[in-house]
Order: sequence, then structure tokens, then C-alpha cells
Amino acid sequence: MRRTIAAAVGAAVVVALVGGCGVPVSVSSVSAPEGFGTPLPVPPLAPSEVAADGTRTFHLTAQEGTTQLVDGVDTPTWGFDGDLLGPTLRASRGEQVAVEVRNELPEPTSVHWHGMHLPAAMDGGPHQPVDPGDVWRPTWRVDQPAATLWYHPHPHGRTEEHVYRGLAGFFLLDDPAAPDVGLPHEYGVDDVPVVVQDKNLDDDGTLDLDGGEVGVLGSLVTANGVHGGHLSVVTERVRLRLLNGSTGRTYSFGFADDRTFLQVATDGGLLPAPVEATRVRLSPGERAEVVVTMTPGETVRLRSFRPDLGRIAAGFAMGANDEFDVLELRAAAALAASPEVADVLTALEPLRTADADVTRTFSVSGREINGRRMDMSRIDETVEVGATEVWEVRNDDAVPHNFHVHDVQFRVLDVDGDAPPAALGGPKDTVYLEPRRTYRLIMRFEDYTDAAVPYMFHCHLLLHEDEGLMGQFVVVEPGTRASRPATTGHQH
Repeated sequence: MRRTIAAAVGAAVVVALVGGCGVPVSVSSVSAPEGFGTPLPVPPLAPSEVAADGTRTFHLTAQEGTTQLVDGVDTPTWGFDGDLLGPTLRASRGEQVAVEVRNELPEPTSVHWHGMHLPAAMDGGPHQPVDPGDVWRPTWRVDQPAATLWYHPHPHGRTEEHVYRGLAGFFLLDDPAAPDVGLPHEYGVDDVPVVVQDKNLDDDGTLDLDGGEVGVLGSLVTANGVHGGHLSVVTERVRLRLLNGSTGRTYSFGFADDRTFLQVATDGGLLPAPVEATRVRLSPGERAEVVVTMTPGETVRLRSFRPDLGRIAAGFAMGANDEFDVLELRAAAALAASPEVADVLTALEPLRTADADVTRTFSVSGREINGRRMDMSRIDETVEVGATEVWEVRNDDAVPHNFHVHDVQFRVLDVDGDAPPAALGGPKDTVYLEPRRTYRLIMRFEDYTDAAVPYMFHCHLLLHEDEGLMGQFVVVEPGTRASRPATTGHQH
């Protein structure tokens, strides 16, 4: 049962004021694990085969399973090729890839390649459903910089539940032509993907999807599907590819001893230069790559501190007061040497306001964008291929939202006219929207046109998305009009 903004905040206030102290406390606190004794599972690299024409084909099966998120308690979960989460797909820039997606779930699903530049019919959004027992085979050419992307379901009105049950995985892109900038790169050893998710369990161990205004704020926080995991570190530096795979919670990642680390990448690739930081805020769907330096024999915990959510109402009901340890890093008694991270990581192609062909404005409020809820039969925006556009996006609520755009990686030009922090200086596909602030995003639409099959733009707090906070756009040849939206999912 879903609650309105007023009901959620009202209930939270009552709980927070119990005892007469009048001091807001968290209503979504997180349970500490009993030690960090479980080795962190590293998602296996998905096998693939390369055909004579050079196409690299992966295979994914969405299926039901059972997982012990708590020792001794069996929880029904969903996963790709397993009980929970999915393998890591990995491909190189310039490769033609294909993924054969089989649905063995009891209901339709889809698989969206989050952050990928590709044709709309291959995007895996709500217009590409896969029915139970059927197979969908999208194919496209990888043509974007090295990056930490991910894949997850995107069925219309059901995305929150499908992701929450465990359907998610990494899709890593490599660029063989890029220079070596000293980043750790041995998968699973000094280059480790970490997806963080939160869950609530009912007394019988089943997943509880009931939540408040932002959706589920779970008391059980997992890294790569385990609660209380540890990573054995064997090199001086380790690269963590952090993904907020939660449906509603925003994290502020750092280390329990407040050590400085280097943030080297955002959603869509490398930052121009490493950014020294002690915190990195990630809302649902956002990614960051960080490099942390370790000393022999030490132990430190990756922690989520109280996230700065901006000027929100009833922050204690939105996770703003929650802090907890997520993962323990345990350094070996002797560590292999790691190279220094370069001072310059990449040269980003400039995108300037003066080059923009169009400026669009988007007001995000409640479950609407520009006063309209999602309608599968309506195209909200029509973009001409080759255009550079500025999208001015504003959160007009006093509650958290974020904003995700399919197909492109954008840059944050400014926030309320001020330059964005350095941590937002790289390519992004998802950005947190602090309340009552305007974010100007610049992006270029290239390569692919389809007047009938749309891409999405939406809040990636998945309850918000499911309840209508989403719109559709098509990319067309100059002078072409949008057609009625078409569904392209391939069912047998």
C-alpha cells in the first residue's frame, strides 16, 4: 500500500516525536551486521561468444531464486543467471554486441542498458517487454568511452519491484585506445564492482516492498547481495566501482576513519582529473569510481554517512539521518605495489551553452513532469539528431528526486547558476535534484533516429517512476515529426 507525501511525513512526525523529546530521529534506521565475516562476492564475468561477423553475444536469463540475506532465513529473490543480481557484462568500444534475454519469471519484464548510447528499439525500456518464456535479442555497436554502466528491468509500472527483488548487474565498457592513467584494472582483485542495495524483510523472510514517500528505505543494507561482507585487499590501491542499486535511498559514501580517496569517474566515464574527496553522494542509479589507498595489515570500513539531501522536509523520514557501515576492507600483511594515478585522466569534448540549438525546461513535482504523468501513448519531446540541447531541470518539491535521461551522457553546466562541484564534472546520465534548485544539463543527440520508438527521461527513485514521474522523447531526422509510440519487444 502506497502512502501520499502528507501521510508519509505525518506518520514520520508522529514516530519521531514519541517520548516527548520533540527531536526528529530516523524512522528508517539500518541494522548493523554481526561482524563482517562474509567474503564479498564479486559478480562473475558473463561468458560470451564472438561470431564470424564479429558480434559478441551474451546470454541472460531472468529467473526466480532463493537467497539467505540473513543467515538461516530463506528469502525468495530474482536474479539473472542465478538467485540474486547478475553477472558482469564487459565489452570494448567499437564492438558489435548482442544480448539474448530470456524471461523465466512469472510475469513480463524488460532489461534496460542504463547509461548506454544505442538505438531506441534496443534500449530495453517499457516499450520493449519480454513475456514469460520468450527471448529478446537487442544488438548494437558500442561507441562511447570506458565506463561503469549497469542493466536492470524497466517494465511499465513494475520497475521498483523487479529491481528490489534483485534484478540488476554491471555492464563495464573498455576503451583499448585510451591511455593508461594508472588506475587499478584487474577485475575482482584491485578493480571491484560494488552494488549497494537496501531491503526490508517480513517475519517470514519475504521481501517487504511497502515504503514511504521515496519508496523503500530498508533496514538491511547489502553489498553485492550480502549483509556484512568484507573485501580482502592485496594491492596498495583498490578501485571500487560504486553503484547505488537501491530503489529509493541516497547514500553518502566515505570511509569510517574519514580518510581521503580519489574519485576518478562518474556515471559515464572518467573525470578530467582525480578529485580528492571524503564523501561521494549517490542517489538511485548513480555510479562513481573511487580509488582508495591502503597500508599493510589495516582494516577500514566503507561507510554511508548522513547524506546531504538539500533543503528537504522531514529529512528523518527520507533517510537523511541514517549512517551505517556497508563493507569492510581488509589489507593483507604485504601489499603489491600500485602505480600512481595520473594527474590528468581524460580530455572531455567541450559542450558549450553557445552551441546549444534548443533549451527545454522540466519541472519535477509530485509524480509529474511539467504537470503531466507518464502516458505510454504520448511523446513529450521531439529532438532532432545532431542537436546539442540544454535541459533546465528543477525539483519543485521539498522531497528528494533525481533525473535520468536515456541514450545520452550529459554534463552539469550549473546549479542555480553556480558551477557544479568537481565531483559532477564528468559525463552523467543521472543526477540528484536538491529541492527548489535548478540544474542545467547539456547533451548532444547523435547517431540514432526513430520517430516511433521513444527513449525515457524520469526520476530514478523507482516508486516515483512507476507512479508516473516519467516522460518520453524521440530523436528524429530534421523536419520529421514524431509518430505514435510503438512497442518493439520481441516475443516468440
